[in-house]
Amino acid sequence: MNNLDRMVEESKDFKQFARGYLQYLSELFQRLDMDALEQFLKELEDARKSGKTVFIIGNGGSAGTASHMANDFGFGLRSHPQTPFKVMSLTDNVPVISALANDVGYEQIFLRQLQLYAKPGDKLIVITASGNSPNLLSASRWFKQYGGKVLGLLGFDGGQMLGLCDAAVVVKTPKGEYGPVEDIHMILDHLLYSWLWSKERRQSMMTGGMI
Repeated sequence: MNNLDRMVEESKDFKQFARGYLQYLSELFQRLDMDALEQFLKELEDARKSGKTVFIIGNGGSAGTASHMANDFGFGLRSHPQTPFKVMSLTDNVPVISALANDVGYEQIFLRQLQLYAKPGDKLIVITASGNSPNLLSASRWFKQYGGKVLGLLGFDGGQMLGLCDAAVVVKTPKGEYGPVEDIHMILDHLLYSWLWSKERRQSMMTGGMI
């Protein structure tokens, strides 16, 4: 029985379960490695400064987070057209994904896109709870061999993906607790975005610019 099943079992009503769930998320946040999160941020800042592209991939709910993250970083942080965040979610083109899945196999839906678009020095954000999805692993292995860096938003014990990451933030939970892991991944997106947006605003105010 994982933590969520236990909370449901022990709750007398929904309100008690809701309080327990939110408390559990708070505990998971307290366990996050802040040094790892800072390293993740530095990799993103490096990509922006060097004009490299940040690709984002994930399956299921993590695919939704990938799309959301690309929107936040690509268009939310748009105040400096000279140094934009070049961000591309590879989860968004349904015709491409369905064609690749049908013609060459689901395991290659991200690999083939990276082989078309990636350049050495680019960054790849992999969002996954289990860290063991074949399509994410194959894409990450190729990307590293090609000269890119892999950044992970992971869950559980990190899975096989943890060993492929140059920087990784792991939401450590028992295996199977997808909801809390995906919740925290989404909040980490907003946390990173909020820091970068506020930093830009402060810098703009100091130089007399406008956001």
